[in-house]
Amino acid sequence: MNWLTNLFTSKQEPLSEPPIEPMKKFLIVGLGNIGAEYVNTRHNIGFKILDHFARKEGVSFETAKLGQVAEYKFKGRTFILLKPNTYMNLSGKAVQYWLTKEKIAPENLLVITDDLNLSLGTIRIKPKGSDGGHNGLKNINLVLNSQEYPRFRFGISDEFKKGQQVDYVLGEWNDAEKAILPERLDISAEIIKSFGTAGIDQTMSAYNGK
Repeated sequence: MNWLTNLFTSKQEPLSEPPIEPMKKFLIVGLGNIGAEYVNTRHNIGFKILDHFARKEGVSFETAKLGQVAEYKFKGRTFILLKPNTYMNLSGKAVQYWLTKEKIAPENLLVITDDLNLSLGTIRIKPKGSDGGHNGLKNINLVLNSQEYPRFRFGISDEFKKGQQVDYVLGEWNDAEKAILPERLDISAEIIKSFGTAGIDQTMSAYNGK
């Protein structure tokens, strides 16, 4: 009867645990210009969103190659936060370096930019697309030789007179704009987490136009 007992026992052996899914990595890039004179300008909303996210989640930026970098872990994901120090028009070099260094796929890259074509605080997330006239995106597209990566556009509106676009974009937020920023920054922080955990499609459905 031993053979029968052994046969029964072997059939009842517990199934082995499923393999643990490898930790997923995401590169979250906020575009902006370095220097104290740019800190509170509309064009630096990418930096501002990442700074807000870092404070909210208790992580700190450190100087690294081609930028300021912070690491945040959440629900088995690793988020590499990057503020390039190459100035806006040369952002692609930093993006390419950190994608390669961290072995991150382009679909796990999220680039955060300002957008003159969207009303103040409006959010538009897309899985790919043209540069839309944005010099930071234009350089990233050129260096990566691709437009196939997600981007998160934050509306700064176009409330400026003809010929004053540069002054407006590089100008500081006015009091009315500052009043709406805290709530918009909180939503932007949610978007970063959602991108890494729920994916681009669900994030677009939940936040576009919000």
